[in-house]
Amino acid sequence: MMEGEHSMEEMHSKELVEVIAKSLVDNPDEVSVTEKTEGRNTVLELHVASADMGKVIGKQGRIAKAIRSVVKAAASRDKKNVDVEIIG
Repeated sequence: MMEGEHSMEEMHSKELVEVIAKSLVDNPDEVSVTEKTEGRNTVLELHVASADMGKVIGKQGRIAKAIRSVVKAAASRDKKNVDVEIIG
């Protein structure tokens, strides 16, 4: 049962990143999130159009930092380590 909950939580983090990113960019159809699990660590790779990189990163990286903070907070309640990488 715990394995199923683990999978649902990762799916939740993945969907969370996707929804946030799609609301920020001009090309929401080009937003995708891929998930890579390495032991207890999960890396979510956020892919956006090159033209939208600035909107997802923000001035001085503030938006990117905020996205990472929200995802880490959501994952921390289940003692998981989730990182977000932004790829243009």
